[in-house]
Amino acid sequence: MNLPILVFAAYLIGSLSFAVIVSKLMGLADPRTYGSNNPGATNVLRSGNKKAAALTLLGDAFKGWLAVFLAQLAAPRLGLGDQAIALCALATTLGHMWPIFFSFKGGKGVATALGILLALNAWMGLGLLAVWLFMAKVVKISSLSALIAALCAPIFAWFLLPGRNYFLAVCVIALLLIVRHKKNIMGLLQGKEGRIGQAGESQKTK
Repeated sequence: MNLPILVFAAYLIGSLSFAVIVSKLMGLADPRTYGSNNPGATNVLRSGNKKAAALTLLGDAFKGWLAVFLAQLAAPRLGLGDQAIALCALATTLGHMWPIFFSFKGGKGVATALGILLALNAWMGLGLLAVWLFMAKVVKISSLSALIAALCAPIFAWFLLPGRNYFLAVCVIALLLIVRHKKNIMGLLQGKEGRIGQAGESQKTK
């Protein structure tokens, strides 16, 4: 019973949508009702409140880190191994994308995935953040930068994470991120995906 409880706890942590929580606390509109309808920091920024967007970004990244960090602490005490931690990382991602607290309407998972990867291996998380920042500087398209970082994640995991369980978990998380960016991919193929800082950027990522 220890494993299901631990994994479900990670899912519940992931289900805390800071875009919705921060917006409600600051008296802003529900981010699921405007812009790209995505409950993420970039969409919250469309409200014009930079503080709310920053808090959303930090909150979503922190919950990803916290869920995995707690799993890393609890697993050995419960007689569980790397598989449990890897499953918790995946459950946190699923919680963010399909949160039980918010009618299963979640975000795309970029910030939460960053927090998860930082907890699994700080160098991997920082390396992928650097990939995103570099691509954002070069192509100035948030979604494309996130997609490239997601494609690089399994490569980083192969070299920096011990064991098959972690590698597989990162592969699945990367695949989920790509799937959640389906509309962005269509926009890129059609040349309609806006650039960072450009008004009306469609379906932005977190």
